[in-house]
Amino acid sequence: MARTTPPRPIDVATVFPELGPLARQAVRLHPRPGRPTIHESSVGGPLLWPADEDWPACSDEHGHWDRPVSLEDIRRYRDLLEAAWLRPRSPGENLLTAEQRAHMDKLREGHPPHHEPNPLLPVAQLYLRDIPGLSGPEGADVLQILWCPLDHAEGIPAARLFWRDSADVREVLARPPVPLDVDHYGNYVPEPCVLHPEVVTEYPASHELPDELGRRLSAWGRNAWAGLHPEDDGHHGSTYYQNEHSVAPGWKVGGWGPWSFRDPSPMNCGTCGSERWPLLTVDSGEWDGGSGSWIPLEDRDHTGPVGIRHPSNPPMVQIGRGYTLQIYICPTSFDHPHLENMQ
Repeated sequence: MARTTPPRPIDVATVFPELGPLARQAVRLHPRPGRPTIHESSVGGPLLWPADEDWPACSDEHGHWDRPVSLEDIRRYRDLLEAAWLRPRSPGENLLTAEQRAHMDKLREGHPPHHEPNPLLPVAQLYLRDIPGLSGPEGADVLQILWCPLDHAEGIPAARLFWRDSADVREVLARPPVPLDVDHYGNYVPEPCVLHPEVVTEYPASHELPDELGRRLSAWGRNAWAGLHPEDDGHHGSTYYQNEHSVAPGWKVGGWGPWSFRDPSPMNCGTCGSERWPLLTVDSGEWDGGSGSWIPLEDRDHTGPVGIRHPSNPPMVQIGRGYTLQIYICPTSFDHPHLENMQ
């Protein structure tokens, strides 16, 4: 099923024409639970990986605030919790039985960290045919992103990017290795999702605009919000532009950076000095707790909890305290190192 983002409440570029030249295309991926194959674009799905190519692993040292767990532990934990949520219960009855609680506590005990390289975990597979505007190196038609599902610098996982020509893959790796160690809470383990790409228009976050324009947008936002929501106390007015008109939430390709709790910082390539551009945004939610204007029309009647897999976060990935992770790449060369940033 396609996903359709509702039109923005106001065409902000007609009110502020200086925003027009700053418009960028973003592709909301709209990941939803499914069973993607190796021949489809996906989040958390299987990869079209050559049998004769080594599976990547992470050899970095990892800081462990809690004992790591196995990938299988996370799968079992989620399945148990899902079954508990969905079973009929009497009023006041505990979510978990004593036996289930004991089993889940055992799964969360974790194990001592391994010291050998940690096989990476698939995050996304994006066929260029499915993502408008996404381009890669000459001859490549698919982008595969994997990461180490443990905290690295700045408390985020470390990603690796692989561009390939799918026609070159003659024999597919049947049983890819799985990580030995996974973040204790499974925050970096995406559930398999199919994608429903949709093109939207974005404008820079308030932090990236000139101060004078930012102040005018803030004042306009307070007035616009008051006109649309006269019953509200105006608390959301100052962030109305940021929340409703600039950067779309959710997993997406391209667009602008969702600067929020931190100020914008240089994203220049360390090899050539070019300004890097956003490639992929990994979000902790498809929409936030604001007005809900970013919720696709097709999801409006299905926004309540369904077990543990809430519609607002189908991949069940959480970055930090509910932030986003953005991968930036150099526009000059796909061989130049990418940059990851939590925002």
